[in-house]
Amino acid sequence: MAEAADIQGASPAPVRRRWLRRAIVLLAGTPVLAALVYAPAPQAEAAQASSVDVQLVSMAPSAPVKGDTLTIEGTVVNTGSETITDAHVGLRVGPALTDRSSIDETADRNGFRAGTDPGEIDSAHAVKIASLPSKVTQNFTLTVPVNKLELDKDGVYQLGVSLSGVTESRPSEQVLGIKRTFLPWQPEAAAKRSQLTYVWPLISATRVTAETGSDELQTPVFLDDSLSEELKPGGRLEQMVTLGKDLPVTWVIDPDLLYTVDAMTKGYRVRGANGKSVQGKNKAVAEQWLSSLEAAVQGKKVVALPFADPDLASLAHHGKDVSGTLGQLRPATDKAKNAVQTVLHVPASTDFSWPVNGAIDPSIVNVATSAGAHNVLTRSDSLVESGALGYTPSAARPIGAGTTAVVADAELSTAFEGDMLNAGPSTLAVQRFLAHSLALNLQKTEEQRNFVVAPQRMPSVSQARSMAAAIRGLQGGRWTQPADLEAAAAAKPDPGAATQVPGAGQYPEDLRKQELPVSAFEKIRTTQNTLDHFKVILAAPDRVVIPFGNTINREMSTSWRGRPDEARLYRDQVQEYLIGLTEKVKVIPKSDATLSGHSATIPVSVQNSLVQDVHDLVLRVKSANPSRLMFGKSGQAEQQVTVQGDHTQTVKFPANATASGPVEVTAQLFTKDGIPYGKERRFTVEATEITPTVMLVIAGGVLLLVLAGIKMYASRKRVAARAAAEESTQPSDESPDTEPQSTEGSGTSETVDR
Repeated sequence: MAEAADIQGASPAPVRRRWLRRAIVLLAGTPVLAALVYAPAPQAEAAQASSVDVQLVSMAPSAPVKGDTLTIEGTVVNTGSETITDAHVGLRVGPALTDRSSIDETADRNGFRAGTDPGEIDSAHAVKIASLPSKVTQNFTLTVPVNKLELDKDGVYQLGVSLSGVTESRPSEQVLGIKRTFLPWQPEAAAKRSQLTYVWPLISATRVTAETGSDELQTPVFLDDSLSEELKPGGRLEQMVTLGKDLPVTWVIDPDLLYTVDAMTKGYRVRGANGKSVQGKNKAVAEQWLSSLEAAVQGKKVVALPFADPDLASLAHHGKDVSGTLGQLRPATDKAKNAVQTVLHVPASTDFSWPVNGAIDPSIVNVATSAGAHNVLTRSDSLVESGALGYTPSAARPIGAGTTAVVADAELSTAFEGDMLNAGPSTLAVQRFLAHSLALNLQKTEEQRNFVVAPQRMPSVSQARSMAAAIRGLQGGRWTQPADLEAAAAAKPDPGAATQVPGAGQYPEDLRKQELPVSAFEKIRTTQNTLDHFKVILAAPDRVVIPFGNTINREMSTSWRGRPDEARLYRDQVQEYLIGLTEKVKVIPKSDATLSGHSATIPVSVQNSLVQDVHDLVLRVKSANPSRLMFGKSGQAEQQVTVQGDHTQTVKFPANATASGPVEVTAQLFTKDGIPYGKERRFTVEATEITPTVMLVIAGGVLLLVLAGIKMYASRKRVAARAAAEESTQPSDESPDTEPQSTEGSGTSETVDR
């Protein structure tokens, strides 16, 4: 009534103005009225807000409760050309946002919008800045008791941190810059809390080549030593383990990473620039990381992807029609469980497949389940929801044939894909993540639901730290409680949830462009065929089959996405190295030979430069002209060959010449299945036939030589006998009684005859 009297006692114009000012003060938080008040120049007001850049560095606590004090630290930068005076940094708290789309709309809004952005809270909590010159940065810290924020109900509140001030060209106070974030408010535990599963991926790029040492351990050769940088303190993988060990997450691991690091602990080599390998120097780093990981996963759920994390979409779109390609998936899955058990000594589930970014179509689902997995980890932006439910359904969706699509929430899963190097973007991402998680739980449904977060496969260090900060923000358990991936897959599906797998035409084009081409799978098939052909002759085939089998899996790895040239080079080098090994078993090139006579033997040598024995080989020689040169009773002959490691075996083949002249002979190795092995060798044999007449002439000549020899021997005998007789009849000058001298002369005569 008093206010009415004031109005009645005043002149009409001043009364109307005073009433309008009071109404504006009382209803400043009402969007409709505020919009009416500022309607004349909303665009100008928004444009004026661009002269100051406001950044939020930290916000603690990220999810406060009653009695807490909210502390916001940040910076303001005067990006304009004029000095700002009489400025202050204030906090603006808006009404609770009604849904998830409101959160996204608020986060994407730029500049101050009068009538939409709320007014400042009590100015007593503002930070005053007397002067802010052009291009100057000023730090600030806002400290506000939570009970001063007037948070009247559970929900997600918009927070705005703004700088207001004046400049020479704008003498009245205006909002010159603003940054928005969110405050999740659920001070008491909700009666119904969501089950939240966070996938914590341990995946890295392929580093191991097909090359191994000749020692007993078959020391592996790495492409480079960059993995050690990820394993060192502060490195990406070290941080994933250090952060993840204290978080309620499900570890999703590529077994190839475990095998690779385990190989480093036993000694490894690194390919040098000149093609020669050098000893790796980070064995201790690998040992420390594996030890930390083993401790971190004890008592936690571990999911093992197929070995080397195969690119399921590439296999489905380009590889399935190349024979033998899909056959690689089952062995890759079998290796997975063994790797985790052997290296980490914990059980692992292999019942999950994870296409890139969770994008699926019918062919991807078929390939994903062909390795034995019954659960396909997909993403909500790959399954189109009808919107009829009015809320987000649980993650588990039956999609037919006993397969469950475990649908990760797209907003939560992509929350930390941006640049998190600076504290500002990280803080905003964490608050937005928490806001969405609370908004999910506040949706109107009586059923408890399960939500899954499947982030990028290889988060950077800063992204991993932001992810960890978000998970820690949920550990109060006021609106979510942790669950593992197996539990999420086994949860009761919502009967109204979308289960239709999108068609092939809906697969994202940007992902399709990154897939491995058909030529990649054709090269993989060539390598597999070469390996199959090679292993049958080896006495210890596992020394070759295991490293090359693992390498073939690595050629299909998801980690090659975005690196087509490197992937092509890797495949080429694998095939070249394998061919080089097969060529270590070969027929040694042979020079031309001459075969004189009706029959003879032709030696052919097989060399084995491998460190192991080879067997089940057949060496076959073949005459190009059997009418002139024969082996046995036909134009070819063969013998089984076994050659010890680093030895050469010579095989002799009997040959028969039926006519004179040159004959080309081919020597070729074959496997026991009759498949040619290695290069054939050709050489020429000069065959010379010897007729009976020639043999008689040769025999006559030999007889004449023998007779001449006999005649010469007899003649020499007669000459020697005559000389002896003449000597015995010659008179002696010595006395008859000198008998000893006569005896001595007789002895001399005997010595000559002997």
